[in-house]
Amino acid sequence: MMGVSGGRRAKRRAPMAEINVTPMVDVMLVLLIIFMVATPLLVTGVPVDLPKTSAKSLAADNQPISVTMDATGARFIDEEQLSATAFAARMQALRDARGDAARVVIRADAALPYGAVAVLLADVTGAGFTKVALVNQPKPKPIPRPEA
Repeated sequence: MMGVSGGRRAKRRAPMAEINVTPMVDVMLVLLIIFMVATPLLVTGVPVDLPKTSAKSLAADNQPISVTMDATGARFIDEEQLSATAFAARMQALRDARGDAARVVIRADAALPYGAVAVLLADVTGAGFTKVALVNQPKPKPIPRPEA
């Protein structure tokens, strides 16, 4: 006999056993972008006024040794201030520990004379480092003004 449903049996749908990964991928991509933007901001170190240039940035493959010279001429390795003799000894120890693959980034205040930065660069390369880069800030692009 025909029932109320017109002769068809009501079928139950089985619960879907698949995981929808699209929302998870979206969340992971957003987190990746947030960490990519926030990570360079965490490496502040000693505050210096970097010179502005139009040079392109280098690709970062491992954690470099950060050498900083502030406006007073004080030398820092990472965030530790060192005298000239202690600086040379520490750079030699870092060279012995990390070997040829170590990269050094030099951050020098824009107010320093060229000679002071050249002496710092000579001290770093004299310790045996060959992969040395000078850090700067990109020049701000001029804002085009509409003609009235």
